[in-house]
Amino acid sequence: MLPSLRLANAHKPLIRFIGRRQWPTKPEEQHPHPFAPAELKQHFADFVKKFESSPSQSSSPAASSSKAGASSAVYQDFWEAPSRLWKRELQDWEIELVQSGGASLH
Repeated sequence: MLPSLRLANAHKPLIRFIGRRQWPTKPEEQHPHPFAPAELKQHFADFVKKFESSPSQSSSPAASSSKAGASSAVYQDFWEAPSRLWKRELQDWEIELVQSGGASLH
């Protein structure tokens, strides 16, 4: 009834944000996890070098193109795909197993 009283008791959130978020302009330098074993911390630079060099190296261009072609194959009709990918009729015991949520029927 009294709008001035409602404004005085306005809801005040309990969480307070300090300021605007500032994202770094450059990514953080790679480093091992603080709780990583000492052995891994010592050899972390070697790991980073191997990791960065692995995508650019390839054994042969033919091998890399055949891998890319196999993973991105698109079939227009189902009979062109390998038979393991064809749809098949489900048996009654398979339907019951799915409907039971995988619970044992024994």
